[in-house]
Amino acid sequence: QVQLVESGGGLVQAGASLRLSCAASGRTFNYAMGWFRQAPGKERTFVGTITYGGNTYYADSVKGRFTISRDNAKNTVYLQMNSLKPEDTAVYYCAAARFLVSDSNVYEYWGQGTQVTVSS
Repeated sequence: QVQLVESGGGLVQAGASLRLSCAASGRTFNYAMGWFRQAPGKERTFVGTITYGGNTYYADSVKGRFTISRDNAKNTVYLQMNSLKPEDTAVYYCAAARFLVSDSNVYEYWGQGTQVTVSS
């Protein structure tokens, strides 16, 4: 069983940076860790993901602005968000999957989410 807890969300102005953390408890060895987001009234969408070995894959909408990293010793995954835009406003979720995929249906474990609000 894996439990995920996100933190680091908040209210920032456009152009600012924010770093989200996702602390995992339980066995995450060889799991890919993904980030998703859900804006009000919209479906949950893929942000990016990272393998246990550090390979990453991003959605086009965040490529070049967001960076995912992980510290396997601390069982923690990070989402560094730079040059934030109002359209990045959403609840951000981390999730764990056995594969490097963007399909949310493949992810087995989910955190409770953390709110990110970007003001213009």
